[in-house]
Amino acid sequence: MQIFEKIQHLLSSQNPFVCYVKPNENVWNLLIQQTEEIVAFSGQSGFTFVPFNDGVSISFPFEKSEILQGNIEFVDKKNVEEFTSESNQKAAFENLVAKGVAAIQNHEFDKVVLSRKIVLKEQISIVASFENLITTYPTAFRYLFFHPKVGLWMGATPEQLVKINQNQFETVALAGTQLYAENVIWEAKEIEEQQFVTDYIVSKVKDKVNQYTVSDAKTVKAGNLVHLKSYISGEIKDDFKANNLVEALHPTPAVCGLPKENAIDFILKNEGYNRKYYSGFLGEWNKDNQTDLFVNLRCLEVENDVVTIYVGCGITKDSNPEKEYIETENKSMTMRNVLVKKVK
Repeated sequence: MQIFEKIQHLLSSQNPFVCYVKPNENVWNLLIQQTEEIVAFSGQSGFTFVPFNDGVSISFPFEKSEILQGNIEFVDKKNVEEFTSESNQKAAFENLVAKGVAAIQNHEFDKVVLSRKIVLKEQISIVASFENLITTYPTAFRYLFFHPKVGLWMGATPEQLVKINQNQFETVALAGTQLYAENVIWEAKEIEEQQFVTDYIVSKVKDKVNQYTVSDAKTVKAGNLVHLKSYISGEIKDDFKANNLVEALHPTPAVCGLPKENAIDFILKNEGYNRKYYSGFLGEWNKDNQTDLFVNLRCLEVENDVVTIYVGCGITKDSNPEKEYIETENKSMTMRNVLVKKVK
C-alpha cells in the first residue's frame, strides 16, 4: 500500500511525521512536518503530542504541514515474533504495588496508577508492525509518531481524553481490566476504581458546563482485554475554553490517581523512571472547530535496537500485587501481538 511505502521513506529520511487512524474508521491521516524544528504546543491548530508530566508538548501545525489522507485497504497480518523482555520485573513491580497499597491504607490517597517499562532488546520492522497495529485494533486510536529530536512512538489506545465540537464535549471514564471472556464478572475493586474516575471527571467539569449527562458503566472490548467505561457529555459554558477543559482533565485518575497531586507525587518518587509521553495525550487540536484527543495508552517507544513497551494499572486498597503484575503482562500483549522482526 502506498501509504506504508511513504512512511518507510519518511523514516529513512528522518522526516518528522505522524500517521493516525481514528477509532472505527478506515481513513489514514498523514501529517508531514516541513522542517526538523520542534514546534512547542501552545494551543495552535494541529496534531498535538503531550507528555504525562515532564517534557516538551509538541505540535505539528496543520497550516505548516503537508497533509495526506486515504482509505485503508485490506492487508494480511504479518508474522509476529515472540520477543522476550530484558529481565524479570515481577518482584520489583509487586513491591511497588505493595508500597502503593500501604500508602492508600495510610490515607495518603485513594487510588494511584503505577506503571513499568518492558524492555525488548530487539530490532523491529516499524512499518510492518504498524500495519499489524492498524488492522488488529479497529476500535482503537492507532498512530505512529516520529520526530528525529523526540523519537518514535506507536500505539493503539482505547481511551478518549476528550472530544469537543463547538461547545459540545464528550469524554469517557475508563478503568478496570480483565482478559476478554464471554461472561465478564467485575469485582468490587474494579467497580470502585471505575467510579473513582467517573466521580473525578464530573467534579472537574460540573461547574464549567451548562448541563451534563453520565451513562451507566458498560463493559467494552479493547483487543484481548475488556474495561468498564462510562460516557460523560455536555455543553461547555461560553467563558470556558477547550484548553481549560483539557487542563482540568489531564492527567485523569485513569493514569495517575486520586487526589491527583498526591498520586503524581508518589508516582514521581517511586516509579523510578520517566514516563515521557506514555499516559500523556495526543490527537487533533482545533481542526475545523473540533478537538479530538486520546490518552496515550497501549503504546511503545523505539530507540535504536531497543523497544520499550509501557504498561500500568490502577491500585486501590484492595489491590493484589501479583494480580496487578499479571494485568500489566496482559496489557503488554496489545503491542507484543503486532511486533514484526526486522529483516537483517
